[in-house]
Amino acid sequence: MKTLKTILFAATIVSASVVSTLSAQQAAQPAPKHEFKVAIGDSVMIKRECQKYCTGETPSTWVWDKVHTVRQLGTKRFPDGVLLMNIYSWMCEDCLIPVNGRAEEASKKAAEEQKEAKKAFESGTPIEEIKPAEKPAEKPAEEVKKEEPVVAPVVEEKPAEEPVAEPAKVEEAPQTDREMEKGDSIKSKQNFKGKYDRFTIGVRGGVASLLHKTDNGSRVIGGEGLLDLQYAHYWTKAGRPVDLGILTGISLGYSQSGMKTGVNSQLNNLSDGDKNNPMTVDYTIRADQVKENDGAIVMEIPLMFTLIHDCGFFFNFGPKLMMPVYTPYKQTISDNANTLIQAHFQETDVTVGNEVITGILRDDQKKLKGTDNGDQFVINVLLGAEFGYEWILKGGNSLGLGAYVDYGVYSSYKNKTSESPLISVTPPQGSNPADVEVLSATKTYASKLGYVSAGVKLAYHFNFPKKRQYKDSKLF
Repeated sequence: MKTLKTILFAATIVSASVVSTLSAQQAAQPAPKHEFKVAIGDSVMIKRECQKYCTGETPSTWVWDKVHTVRQLGTKRFPDGVLLMNIYSWMCEDCLIPVNGRAEEASKKAAEEQKEAKKAFESGTPIEEIKPAEKPAEKPAEEVKKEEPVVAPVVEEKPAEEPVAEPAKVEEAPQTDREMEKGDSIKSKQNFKGKYDRFTIGVRGGVASLLHKTDNGSRVIGGEGLLDLQYAHYWTKAGRPVDLGILTGISLGYSQSGMKTGVNSQLNNLSDGDKNNPMTVDYTIRADQVKENDGAIVMEIPLMFTLIHDCGFFFNFGPKLMMPVYTPYKQTISDNANTLIQAHFQETDVTVGNEVITGILRDDQKKLKGTDNGDQFVINVLLGAEFGYEWILKGGNSLGLGAYVDYGVYSSYKNKTSESPLISVTPPQGSNPADVEVLSATKTYASKLGYVSAGVKLAYHFNFPKKRQYKDSKLF
């Protein structure tokens, strides 16, 4: 019996020695290394079903909708853990979704937001292990929460693949910025924030007509050219694709039009003015064509409503006050066989043509120039419309190209028309020959003047402020 106890005691000692040796050998062997499927610098997102960090703490709701950058792989405490940049929290690799190639734009944005932390990583700054009990691990996440745009928490559970597509939608703005730098048009609901002002320098030109109201002759279409100096104030509203504003300013330019008419008048029973031997004269005055060009240096003051659509189209409409400042004119009488001044003396039954006694239409009278046609500072009210397209330039200003039309709805020009012909003859006075006078066709025949013009306009807009922003409900 004593021998049996001795054998059992010896076996126990040998067994304990073997177990101790095996445990020491196993402790000396390193633990198997985790093979990661992600690399440092990769962009990842956290699966929604993962509700815990490696430390056992619960992430904030905004963490699942954010793209994170991998900063460190594995640690002694968490061999399969991945340290996420910026939030400085450890997450199991199985809880991560790689987004490289599927949301590249979102990854770039996350990298920019974490620029300072990434610089520290690239410079080789040692990374301290985040301990589970330390609260600083969550403090940076709270700071990021204040800086990053907060996404409303999702109530319903969604598949892990759906959050991947959301960051890609946010990144349409940088692409529009690149288009704006190239000088492209206003696109993607891009405009100023709130309200803004603009100063415009423009030139316009086209056809014009004074719209003479007369029973004699016909109108002659002319042209015009003006310089526009304008100021506009615009109001914007979130969700509204159109900016509304009011436009005013001053325009200076030159306009020219006219009329064509003919002369075939009979002046009867005119006395020649000789007291000793008075005689009665009948005059026949004829000219096939008299053409008059009426010019005007004009000043316009607009007060118009204006709008700009996000796609780049603009439209201006409203009244304009127009005043002629200087109104020169030029008249030309055709020179042919039918142009004559003929006198018939009743007492002697003698007909004389183009003699000194009856007056002669001289060459200098056939091409007459005047400096005042009687309508300086006449007030005209026009209705004007401008429409076209504008492009945003790199500096924030814009260039517009469009068309315009103006129509006169009121004119203060009132003229008592004369029954005398354009070519007026005063009978001879004794030894003095007859006197010939050529009158203005507009001043003689036109009882009223209107106005109409149409053409193209090119304008350069100085926008204040120059910095463009996007019409997004999150910004307003």
